[in-house]
Amino acid sequence: QVQLVESGGGLVQAGGSLRLSCAASGRTFSMGWFRQAPGKEREFVAAISWSGGSTYYADSVKGRFTISRDNAKNTVYLQMNSLKPADTAVYYCATRGDRRSAYYASTYSYDYWGQGTQVTVSS
Repeated sequence: QVQLVESGGGLVQAGGSLRLSCAASGRTFSMGWFRQAPGKEREFVAAISWSGGSTYYADSVKGRFTISRDNAKNTVYLQMNSLKPADTAVYYCATRGDRRSAYYASTYSYDYWGQGTQVTVSS
């Protein structure tokens, strides 16, 4: 069983930055960040392979967000710059439960999820 705990969310003005962290207990593999705004479906934000050598981003955050991981700390990060009001959502981290390949942008590809952290961007 893997437990994921997100932190780092908060209220920030448009154009500002936040850094989210997701600390894991247990074995992790490919990991991802997703977000869900009120009344909307959960959507893919970014993903990273176990080694960190491969990263993937949604078009809406490309060039503004950076995903990284520190396997020694069993933690994955999401650096968010140039934040926009449209980025307001609850952000969730997730991990696959095994090494098998899966589509990184699908929620169905991930086996364990954190409880989420709120990010609010004011205009």
